[in-house]
Amino acid sequence: MISRAMFHYFPTKESPVTQGFLLGSFTLIVCLLVAGCWWLTHEHIIQREKEDTQSMLSQVFPAERYDNALADAQQTLSIDGRNIVFFRASLNGKPSGVILTTETQGYGGPIELLTGIDANGTITGVRVIKHKETPGLGDAIELSHSPWIHSFDGKSLQNLTEQQWHVKKDGGQFDAFTGATITPRAVVKGVHETLQEFEQQQAQFLGEHP
Repeated sequence: MISRAMFHYFPTKESPVTQGFLLGSFTLIVCLLVAGCWWLTHEHIIQREKEDTQSMLSQVFPAERYDNALADAQQTLSIDGRNIVFFRASLNGKPSGVILTTETQGYGGPIELLTGIDANGTITGVRVIKHKETPGLGDAIELSHSPWIHSFDGKSLQNLTEQQWHVKKDGGQFDAFTGATITPRAVVKGVHETLQEFEQQQAQFLGEHP
């Protein structure tokens, strides 16, 4: 016969030991499920991110000018304490240009730019990848709202003077937007500075050694 007193040696559902065991088991199961989901999906997510990156890069650097995987060619160059992330393009084993990610200050906050530059210092394309400019005014810097961003195609420090690297309102080459001059002014300034940085650090960007 098992006496009533012996039941005190077995934990009940209300005991701290049982509660702790159940909680620990539940936590372990959740962790295993999360780990399993990550294992099943992380390669797919990485591949999708790489495809998205490649798609964006191909918009600012023509496909006929490179034969390497641009999304896998990411580099970082430190200039004056700032880290500039860029992608180096190559064709037949030789550097053919770079795509730089830079930032300029707009009306509503930072404007992130993607600028393609060939090995000779000529812009192959520019895209705005992130901004907080006023909808209906400043967002004309987006290709989906306006072709304005194509104004930079083919431009360089050699075919435009210093003064021309401004909006027309400031005596320069580039159109401004009615009621939103600050935004295009900021983008022009950002692209111009990006070209200047490329010219100053061209050998490092292209991976060339003296």
